Amino acid sequence: MDTLSIRTLSGRSTEIDASSLQSFRAGLQGELLTPDQPAYEEARQIWNAMIERRPAAILRCAAVDDIARAVDFARTHCLLTSVRGGGHNIAGSALCEQGLMIDLSQMKSVQIDPEQRTAQVEPGATLADFDREAQKHGLATPLGINSTTGVAGLTLGGGFGWLTRKYGVTVDNLIGAELITANGQRVRASERENADLFWGIRGGGGNFGIVTRFEFRLHPVGPEVTAGLVVFPFDQASAVLHQYPALAQSQSDETVLWVVLRHAPPLPFLPTEAHGQKILVIAFFSIAPTEETERQLNAVRALGQPPGEHVGPMPYSAWQQAFDPLLTPGVRNYWKSHFFAKLDSGLLDVLLDFSSRLPSPHCEIFLGQLGGQASRVPADATAYSHRDAEFGMNVHGRWETAAEDTHCVAWCRDLFSATKPYATGGVYVNFLSQDEVDRTPSAYRPDTWNRLVALKGKWDPQNLFRMNQNIQPKVQETREEPAHV
Repeated sequence: MDTLSIRTLSGRSTEIDASSLQSFRAGLQGELLTPDQPAYEEARQIWNAMIERRPAAILRCAAVDDIARAVDFARTHCLLTSVRGGGHNIAGSALCEQGLMIDLSQMKSVQIDPEQRTAQVEPGATLADFDREAQKHGLATPLGINSTTGVAGLTLGGGFGWLTRKYGVTVDNLIGAELITANGQRVRASERENADLFWGIRGGGGNFGIVTRFEFRLHPVGPEVTAGLVVFPFDQASAVLHQYPALAQSQSDETVLWVVLRHAPPLPFLPTEAHGQKILVIAFFSIAPTEETERQLNAVRALGQPPGEHVGPMPYSAWQQAFDPLLTPGVRNYWKSHFFAKLDSGLLDVLLDFSSRLPSPHCEIFLGQLGGQASRVPADATAYSHRDAEFGMNVHGRWETAAEDTHCVAWCRDLFSATKPYATGGVYVNFLSQDEVDRTPSAYRPDTWNRLVALKGKWDPQNLFRMNQNIQPKVQETREEPAHV
């Protein structure tokens, strides 16, 4: 390739000549891919098949030096730039149209210090990579619920999962991080070093730099936990769901109950006639003592007459992968989300109404139980600031063909609108879809948002890192972009 036509931050295209490209490539340990190369198509695939963008170039980084060179190259040429960790973000922020994609997915090292109970994690690692290494020592930290999710994106947005009520959100367990900032500076962020930046990356997304290494605090978990699914037929859903809030609030921090409303997959513990039928599922997870766990599980069973369940001791890492078959890559996805401080009866009636007319066998509504330790952290301690949220709802639209887009998206949006009167007004930033740019401030309290805008102006005034749930700097400096390089 003699030249590379690539988009700049202003939206115009510029030509990178062969000499500049060769100089860039020469210092890389990883591979720079362009559309004419066989590996390009595979490299640009991400989890959400609804996002279709074609970067002009993809740098598959093999080392921190590759990331630094990519940032310098992007800054020098004012290039539209995206960053891929696990490629799992619902908005498809890993991909930029005709820009430079910095792909970190090959950098997957996870190093555990069992004595200090800490983990050093590279930015391409997934939850499965993390759990595999940490569970060798019976250790874990709060992460998500799908093992193919990238640790980096989940963490930078705040992160929550089965351990959140006991140990807080993911960023409550982040000790420090190493970053390359927009000006190419390599910095460490912690409570003692660049404390403002450390505050910002704990919930502010990838707006302030590229994290090259995360350091997490670990906790004794597993290797076995008690977890599984209790399934109720839809004709019992109203009675079960209306009892759920009181039961959920009565749990200790060691026990978590999530609700899923969907069509039944072909689970082997369900009668064959139930497959494909609408159901309500209680996802049960506990690290409590055996006696307490059994008492809480019996309380869940008593909500109705479940025709099937599969709950018992299992490896923690296996439970972290339990929902993977329902969240496989390559399918079209669209989400809408709210936080709730409580679950009003009227809200539950809305959820039941919409779950009675799911537009696709793959669509679902889930209620994730939060609170506990996550709510005891001061709201201004991290950029993740919605500490009053006791429940998070994700309207998970998922379907197979583009022909279904209009119907399924409309169902998601209508459900979002119908549940809005009951919500706190906040939202989890990692659940914002690609068409919710104007809603990004709602992921933060107003004082947090103002602080993030100022922080963006300090660390990335050109808004180089804009392919994300973006925080724009208040005052953006301008510079002359080259028409040809």
